[in-house]
Amino acid sequence: MNYPSKLIEDAVNEISKLPGIGKKSALRLALHLLKADVSQTEVLSKSLVDLRTKTTYCKQCHNISDSELCKICSSLNRDQEVLCVVQDTRDVLAIENTAQYQGQYHILGGVISPIAGIGPTDLNIETLVKRVAESTEIKEIILALAPTMEGDTTAFYIQKKLAEFDLTISTIARGIPIGGDLEYTDEITLGRSIMSRTITAKRNES
Repeated sequence: MNYPSKLIEDAVNEISKLPGIGKKSALRLALHLLKADVSQTEVLSKSLVDLRTKTTYCKQCHNISDSELCKICSSLNRDQEVLCVVQDTRDVLAIENTAQYQGQYHILGGVISPIAGIGPTDLNIETLVKRVAESTEIKEIILALAPTMEGDTTAFYIQKKLAEFDLTISTIARGIPIGGDLEYTDEITLGRSIMSRTITAKRNES
């Protein structure tokens, strides 16, 4: 592709590095920004820089946050007895969009994958165990991980790590296609999977 300017070419090359954006789409975006008011481009640039330099992560659940505790962890309206374990922030967003779950979350930051060189110590599993150990409120852990080999391996590992605690451990129902990701599952199916979760370890009620 021939560009009228090196500046346009550089902008297109950088924009096209974003997922899902090809060179043609990047060119349209670059030309749009070029025609827009300078102030609009400056606001966009500042937002992107702030996103990268000022974003923090919740010290409790590891969700993206603007402060030490995210809005969900600091909310008094959330159910403190139920903790949903997910792979990443996109899964939290997907579950929240179902409006079927009102508990807390814990983000692992990935799943165990020996092929990719990701082991248990690379994930937020120890902080999950510590969180459960220090809590007097958590009664149920929902393992809401993608139904893949890696997801199942991670769920099995976590269940073993939490075996010593008096908890009900459940997994989301398999209304989600095997090998699928939560973020691509429609809200109705995902919501029903949360509500129809399968208990894999029962808490001692006595």
